[in-house]
Amino acid sequence: MRPLLPLALFGLFFAAAASQSTEAPTGFDNKSNGVTNDATHDADQTTFEEVEKLTDGLGPLYNAQSCRECHQNPVSGAASQVTELRVGHQGRDGRFLNPEIPIAHGAEVITGRSLVNDRAICPNGAFPNNEIQERVPDKETIRTFRLSLSLLGDGFIEAVDDQTLVNLAEQQCKSSHKKICGQILRVPIVEAPGQMGVGRFGWKDQHASLLSFAADAYLNEMGITNRLQPDEVTKLCNTVSEPNDTPGPDGLSDIDHFARFIRATKAPARDTTQASTVISKQGWALFEKIGCATCHTETMTTAPAGTKINGGTFTIPAALGSVTFHPYGDFLMHDVGTGDGILQAIPEHYGKKVFRLMSDYMAKQDFESSRNKIRTAPLWGVRLRPRLMHDGASVTFRDAIMRHAGEAKHVTTEFEKLKSENQEAIIEFLKSL
Repeated sequence: MRPLLPLALFGLFFAAAASQSTEAPTGFDNKSNGVTNDATHDADQTTFEEVEKLTDGLGPLYNAQSCRECHQNPVSGAASQVTELRVGHQGRDGRFLNPEIPIAHGAEVITGRSLVNDRAICPNGAFPNNEIQERVPDKETIRTFRLSLSLLGDGFIEAVDDQTLVNLAEQQCKSSHKKICGQILRVPIVEAPGQMGVGRFGWKDQHASLLSFAADAYLNEMGITNRLQPDEVTKLCNTVSEPNDTPGPDGLSDIDHFARFIRATKAPARDTTQASTVISKQGWALFEKIGCATCHTETMTTAPAGTKINGGTFTIPAALGSVTFHPYGDFLMHDVGTGDGILQAIPEHYGKKVFRLMSDYMAKQDFESSRNKIRTAPLWGVRLRPRLMHDGASVTFRDAIMRHAGEAKHVTTEFEKLKSENQEAIIEFLKSL
């Protein structure tokens, strides 16, 4: 199947932009991409890898004790096999409802979030009779696991102009005659109250800003309150004053160090030996021909240095400005038949204050339509992931390809029509990423 003309022209636009840009540095050496010097990057990585303790504010409900626990394969900031559990149920009107999860023998009910934490800090010596472990009630029949994502190269993704993603979605839909239409979600920039941006981080595109993303994870995955997410999920067993994350001598909080560390990571490097093989090159040509590259976009270019993003709170530095990178993903929401039915929980991802300010505006975007959609997984670094798709339920490249349905059904059909040796060529290409 030949790429249709409008998409080809859009590719030429990307190529023209790329010709005036520099290539993103790649590698797994834990060195800075230039956003900071290596000494600063090392210090930020130390904060990223720090193991949180009860005295730091860990919990009361949590999934991990450090960022590295979920983002480490093969280096800090990359992905892992760690999954998180999300649940909910469908209301009588057919709309998704967040779960209601009782803890402490029903003394309190956790609401406003789809995430179910696997760990809790009590019972412990100080609270021998407090049992706050979350368990999924039978009525929460919508359930899914989601794999932790790689954060490598996310600084380049953050620096892509919103309009670039909007244009990509429009061209995608036009060129495929509405068979493939990536959905844009505009989401709150938590550090810029009242400001919105095009979501691109998380399986549901729930964040546009890496600082917002870091603050969300610090609270919901580790239970550490911070200036952007100041409210504990529960006060039970809690003894540390809020917010737990306070500025250090340099004036920066942990979430600032996390965001700066991620912004300074290099993009995942390809296996150059594998990529140079004849069969891998053939596989790339076939990958494009049958339509995989429609969503798994090869090349993007960031906005120029000096551009203000994230509601004016962050200025793109020279190291991230006008940089071409190769994510093999479009960072848009698509229905490929594997959607988990979970809707973004506004209080969970953006905090109670933003929920009060922005819930009406967000409701107008019809977030409900994204329930069964998932952000296209960027394929850079995919060769290092033994578990694939958002839930990790696919364990071979062929399994993952054959699971694609919905918007991608016609592409999967084209793959099935290929001779076995051509199918293998595509798989060999994926092994180079």
